Amino acid sequence: MANEAPRYGWYGDDFTGATDTLATLAEAGQRALLFLRIPTQAQLASAGPLDAVGIAGATRAMAPEDMAKELDEAGRFFAALGVGLLHYKCCSTFDSAPEVGSLGAAARALRPHFPNPLLPVIGGQPNLGRYCLFGNLFAAAGAGGTVHRIDRHPTMSTHPVTPMGEADLRKHLAAQGLERVALVDYRSHEGERAGQSLDTALAVASEAVLFDVARPSDLVAIGTLLREQMSAGPMLAIGASSVAQAFAGFPQAARAEMPKLARPASGGNLLALVGSLSPVTRAQIELAEGYDRIAIDPARLTGEPAYLEALRNEALARLARRNVMLITDKPVGAPSETSKVAAATGALLRAIMGEARLARLVVAGGDTSTLAIRSLDLWGLSYRSPCTPGAPLCRAHSDDTRLDGLDIVLKGGQMGTPDFFNRVAETI
Repeated sequence: MANEAPRYGWYGDDFTGATDTLATLAEAGQRALLFLRIPTQAQLASAGPLDAVGIAGATRAMAPEDMAKELDEAGRFFAALGVGLLHYKCCSTFDSAPEVGSLGAAARALRPHFPNPLLPVIGGQPNLGRYCLFGNLFAAAGAGGTVHRIDRHPTMSTHPVTPMGEADLRKHLAAQGLERVALVDYRSHEGERAGQSLDTALAVASEAVLFDVARPSDLVAIGTLLREQMSAGPMLAIGASSVAQAFAGFPQAARAEMPKLARPASGGNLLALVGSLSPVTRAQIELAEGYDRIAIDPARLTGEPAYLEALRNEALARLARRNVMLITDKPVGAPSETSKVAAATGALLRAIMGEARLARLVVAGGDTSTLAIRSLDLWGLSYRSPCTPGAPLCRAHSDDTRLDGLDIVLKGGQMGTPDFFNRVAETI
């Protein structure tokens, strides 16, 4: 590492969102690397000088007591590293609950290591179709889709684990233990009013301050305030990649046309692992061309070792000829079955990657991405090129020469244009 400490740290509550923040910082000119767990000194040295250091986690799917242990350790690491701002990167739809993925639990675990009087919560990310007005969150249904209040969103209001039944983020956070959340609404972001509104919010002893985001320009004003307030000590911030956009002074606008993906560094075909049940992802599957599709029965995958072996052999045989898409059907039973299936899917991926020679790996689904990538012998990801908003093309870092340099795209269920699976295969 260089003598100068990284200015920015981020902890992603799942892997897909963590890579979006990686892309945000890299595209703003920051030297950034996302580690898949707390790095060793050797891995930090291998990464070279960095402006921003990230850790991809899985707290979105954890109970509060498990989150506390994980995040206290992460907080100690980032504090010792000397970062000025630690960004707890949550999903842009803020889906979380008191008993799983609690944002209040995250704040309680990390705040002692970053004691700045201001705990900002950034409530929107316009380039992903996420907006916060008067404290209420709105989200588009798919890229360029209709914008819904989050408690009426066709997918997020019925999420199988963390359904969003409250649009007012102050009430949503209060249910998770952050009971005094002040608001700086979007009308305050112009002129001197932003500073005055923040001073008022801090004067009433708020636990956190929620910032509306209605336009990309709002992030410029918020970023100025954050940088000014960092003089009071290391700061914790909660939100989507809009926190990084504000901090870097580089609010990303939605691209009218995405550039062509970089070509893979090695030959081979593409493997897509699809665990997301989102209607957006399922519609993308229907439009995908040039893939051999293999359906995965979740009940058999979690209960029959021979079935996993058969799927592995079939996938390897087909990958020798063309691109392959593994598609998990909807689990039957309680929400806990979803995590069980995601873990089994990760085991299947590891078994395939033990022999496969791929040009590119694509994983769709938040929990699936986290558990699948954690099953591989990787220690980090760096940014290669844009792919689709919220899901960049990354380069894998590994001590295993077969995996080092592999192209990887991790896509959340709501992310991507309708032609996503065709786009990620176009340079193969």
